[in-house]
Amino acid sequence: MALIGWRRILNKVIFIPQRYVFGLLGLFALANSFTMRVCLSMTIVTMVKKVSSETHIVGETCPSDGSASSSSNSSSVVFEGRERYDWDESTQGLLLSAFYYGYVLTHLPGGLLAEKFGGKWTLGLSLLCTSVSTALTPFAVEFGGAVGLFIMRVICGLGEGPVTPAFVLLMARWVPPAERSRFGAMIFGGAQIGNIAGPYISGLLLVNGGDWANVFYVFGSLGVLWFLFFTLLCYSTPNSHPFISDEERDYLNANVTASGLHKKLDPVPFKAILRSPQLWALMIAAVGHDWGYFTMITDLPKYFSDVLKFNIKNTGLMSALPYIAMYVCSFIFAGFCDFCIRRKWHSITTGRKIYTTVSSTIPAVFIILASYSGCDRVKAVGCFIASMAFMAGFYSSVKINAMDIAPNYAGTCSAFVNGLAAVSGMITPYMVGLLTPDQSLKQWRNAFWTIFVVLIGTNIIYLVWGSGEQQWWDDVDKFGYPANWKHGPLKKAHENVEKKNVPKIKKWEERMMLKKNKQRNQREIIVIF
Repeated sequence: MALIGWRRILNKVIFIPQRYVFGLLGLFALANSFTMRVCLSMTIVTMVKKVSSETHIVGETCPSDGSASSSSNSSSVVFEGRERYDWDESTQGLLLSAFYYGYVLTHLPGGLLAEKFGGKWTLGLSLLCTSVSTALTPFAVEFGGAVGLFIMRVICGLGEGPVTPAFVLLMARWVPPAERSRFGAMIFGGAQIGNIAGPYISGLLLVNGGDWANVFYVFGSLGVLWFLFFTLLCYSTPNSHPFISDEERDYLNANVTASGLHKKLDPVPFKAILRSPQLWALMIAAVGHDWGYFTMITDLPKYFSDVLKFNIKNTGLMSALPYIAMYVCSFIFAGFCDFCIRRKWHSITTGRKIYTTVSSTIPAVFIILASYSGCDRVKAVGCFIASMAFMAGFYSSVKINAMDIAPNYAGTCSAFVNGLAAVSGMITPYMVGLLTPDQSLKQWRNAFWTIFVVLIGTNIIYLVWGSGEQQWWDDVDKFGYPANWKHGPLKKAHENVEKKNVPKIKKWEERMMLKKNKQRNQREIIVIF
């Protein structure tokens, strides 16, 4: 009773729409998840023994300037009580990609769990797992070296795999279509906050011989703190929220298109999903974007440190600048996209294709320009900033497109999209390590040309087959079956069981009716006598 009374008080006192509370905590969730994802990109610079540049780097190299000269000094500091490791470039690439080995595996299970049990606990417990494993990483490295670090990064990835599917499902339940671009930028733009805070705070913690273990302790603890707030303030649907206002609940029930908000869904139509060209086009576009994006967030700190020769503090700052631009531009693109859709200047499909193109082709061009900037640090950093700024269009297109084509099964579809795209995170760090054994400009240029080809090619495929319209298989009751569907009806499992049992049920009903008639006749005879 006391809990009910407390909830009633909160219902009257809290005037902030609960979908914005969800959006704000979603922003912090993505921010913290990405700080934990990218923190190794900074710490590995100080964890590994440095080899003299005269014997290690061949070909085109950049000279150290006055500010960068301290890089060698800071990197040569031996941390008290911390061993430094002799890991070559391919080993470092494997360690940087370890996160994505776990990340890929839990996308689909995470989406299915979110649809069955709700996005709240799927999301919350997943990020709690990542937070705890991040905080324990220094202990694993101390006892297991590269193997221990690899295992802990895989566990971190396993925890973060369900995050995007769960968030996409929660947004499908909480956000009306006309607000999706804005909320997509708010929540998934939190990744850029993480990409900004992660390298910058890591740089501050690592400067002057700071202990790299502190980076993992700080970000892991922040994740645990977020979990406590999220479990208290967020819920899976508006109808299950204890202190949402009646006005907001009615508004969301009237405007959210996901029928799963109002009724129990049919089993996931895997047969139709895997035959959907629109979903495959979306998955391929996501692979292209993540190929470039994961290369940037994973390997850009190494490029600034080992090629452009920034010191560790400046490496953190330079690595953060592109994501500041990306975060700001994500709101500009999202606001303009929602505005155009509300004014009906273009359809949702057209909007998704416009911003997918913006987030693919323009960044590809700037990445190539950066590779040909040579040792001009200002031009190189400027090109990387411009590249990531235009990549922000991703949050108004590919990142939220699963909600458009399948609001009811957004968790599963997002799991397919992000799970396949995350394979890029497994490939690109290791590939970059193989392509750049000497950390020369020419070797890095080859890696950047690979990104260019993948971004342009996948964007073309999306332009041909991509869509922003709800697909028929997401709601068969509403759309029916297409004329060319020849793979059998999509039915509930229990309906099939009932059909098989219809003859048995009819025979049982006939026997019961005969029995009742016989008993009634016997009672009538007794009454007469």
